[in-house]
Amino acid sequence: MPSHPLARQPAKRPVQRTVGQGRARRPLPPGEQFLTPGATGLRKALERRSAAPLVFMFQLPRWILPVAMVLLMLAGFVLPDWRGGLAVLPVLAFVVWLAYMSWPSLGFKGRVLRVVLSTFLFLLAADRFGAF
Repeated sequence: MPSHPLARQPAKRPVQRTVGQGRARRPLPPGEQFLTPGATGLRKALERRSAAPLVFMFQLPRWILPVAMVLLMLAGFVLPDWRGGLAVLPVLAFVVWLAYMSWPSLGFKGRVLRVVLSTFLFLLAADRFGAF
């Protein structure tokens, strides 16, 4: 039995329909653990606080987050001043947050890729704010 209430769900769930909306919501993916087993301190607190936003993002149409991230990144590349830096900051925060959340399950290559991407986004934002 999964330990987190959001992870407790039957194997086959009917598609949920929200009142007043015609679109169906995606069911959560099956899994035994919603949180990292044995997590303590900051990781445990952040995972608990992140559960609701993760579920919310999972319920969004699949195309919304990638399109929003691409638009913000394009704005960050196109705008050479502080506005470009402001556009990159949400992308940086999102990438760092997801990297932290997935860190225990990543291999060496995945960790290196996330560190490189986070460093690139940080340097891009710093450049747009005039640090270089």
